[in-house]
Amino acid sequence: MDKIYDVIILGAGPGGLAAGLYSGRYRLSTLIIEKARDGGQIAITDEIENYPGQIVEGESGPSLIDRMTRQAARFGAERACDTIDRVELEGPVKKLYGKKDTYQCRALIIATGAYARPIGCRREGEFVGKGVSFCATCDANFFEDLEVFVVGGGDSAVEEAIYLTKFARKVTVIHRRNELRAAKSIQEKAFRNPKMNFMWDSVVEELHGDGILSGMTVRNVKTGELTRVDADPDDGMFGLFGFIGNVPRSELFEGLLDMEKGYIKTDEDMRTGISGVYAAGDVRVKSFRQVVTAASDGAIAAMQAEKYIAELDGHVY
Repeated sequence: MDKIYDVIILGAGPGGLAAGLYSGRYRLSTLIIEKARDGGQIAITDEIENYPGQIVEGESGPSLIDRMTRQAARFGAERACDTIDRVELEGPVKKLYGKKDTYQCRALIIATGAYARPIGCRREGEFVGKGVSFCATCDANFFEDLEVFVVGGGDSAVEEAIYLTKFARKVTVIHRRNELRAAKSIQEKAFRNPKMNFMWDSVVEELHGDGILSGMTVRNVKTGELTRVDADPDDGMFGLFGFIGNVPRSELFEGLLDMEKGYIKTDEDMRTGISGVYAAGDVRVKSFRQVVTAASDGAIAAMQAEKYIAELDGHVY
C-alpha cells in the first residue's frame, strides 16, 4: 500500500475505536487494522451496566461495540482486516507488514489489548459470559445473592474474591496449592471475611450446564479425587471467576518498546519511548482495565497524535 496515513490504529477494541473516532474528528487520515472481530474482551460480554451514560437496558458488549464501530466509521476511519507480523517504528514514517499488505503511517496507536489467561478446564469456552467471567468489577452485579467461585491464589485473585463478597452470598477460592500466594495483609482480610471459603489443592476439570453454568467437576491435585459441585437448585446457576493472570497482546513490539511484564510503558499522554508511537487500553501499563479507561486512553492517544503530526508539519500549538 503506497498511501501514508496520518494515523494507523492497531486493534479495534474500545481503545482503538475511541482513537479512531477522535482521530477522524481531527480530520486525520485514519486506518484501523483488526485481525478478528471488533471489541476485544468486551465482545464476549453478554451484559454491561457500568459504562457512563449507558441508556440501553440490557446493553451487551457486542451492541456497545457495534455503535462504537459505526461512530468511528462516520468520522472517516477506514478499515483493514489483517494480521501484522512485523513493524518498523523509527523515523517519520512507520511501516507495518501484514499477511495481506504493507501499511504506512506518520503516527501509530497500539490498542491490541490483553486477554485473560483461561482457567484451562473442559467446556470453559461454552460458558464465558454465561457464568464464567474474568472481571469482578464488570460482572459482580450479575451474581447478587448467588454462590461464586474464584480460581487463583495471588493478590489479584484474593482481592477480587473479597470484592465479590459485597454481592455474592458465598465466595469460595479454588487454589491448586494448600496456601495462598497473596500478600499476608490481603490473606488476613480474606480469612476474616465470613463469606469467604477455600478449596485447597484443587483445580477445575470440567464445567457443566445447559446454556448456563450450573455445575463443575473439581480435582484434588494430591489425591486425584474428583468432586462434583452443583448450583443450589433454587439458584439454578453459580459464577466462576478466573484470576490467574492476563496476557498482553504485545509480542509484536518486544525488543522495540519498553515493557513491564509484557505491558507497554507509556506516560500519562499515552506516549511510548518512540516519537509518534502511542499505546492505549489494556496493552499498556496501568492500574485499572475497563471499557471506560480504554476509551479514555484512545481519546488521549489520538489527541497526542494530532499534536505530533501538527508539529511535523510546522504548526505550533
